[in-house]
Amino acid sequence: MNQYIEPIKSLRPLMLLGFLITAAMFGTAMYMQHVMYLDPCPLCIVTRVIVLILAILFFITFIANPTGLGRRIFGALFTLTSLSGVIVSSRHSWLQHFPPESLGSCGPGLNYWMENLPTSEVIQNVFKGTAECSEVSWTMFGLSIPEWSLIVFVCFLFFSLRLLFKGR
Repeated sequence: MNQYIEPIKSLRPLMLLGFLITAAMFGTAMYMQHVMYLDPCPLCIVTRVIVLILAILFFITFIANPTGLGRRIFGALFTLTSLSGVIVSSRHSWLQHFPPESLGSCGPGLNYWMENLPTSEVIQNVFKGTAECSEVSWTMFGLSIPEWSLIVFVCFLFFSLRLLFKGR
């Protein structure tokens, strides 16, 4: 009976699926920005960077197909990146449930902050949020973009924890 219940030896199909999901997420973000003219707020930009890091990790893991300790190392990298995505999209979702007036004006953008402020202050400003971060400009089935991102990041987090602790 155990001969039919054999663990997956290759990570390649799962890594390809993860890469395609992250590529679709990034492609959708680009479509929304350049075709639908939805400008990203600072938290959206951070989310995109996290999605790109996940895409790169999925691609490298797809190519390398690690075993044993390598799987656990990649599992740790996936866990840290996915957890970062969960934190950022949770904060963004939380900010969207406040009226924009309570967060102050939009102010200067992320580029200005990065050019003129120290890194610690940029990070604080990004996570404080601005009025543009609280604006819900698109929904599907009643969920905003950060809420959909949160769902995907949570799924990636569960996958990465399994990869980290099971190693297969």
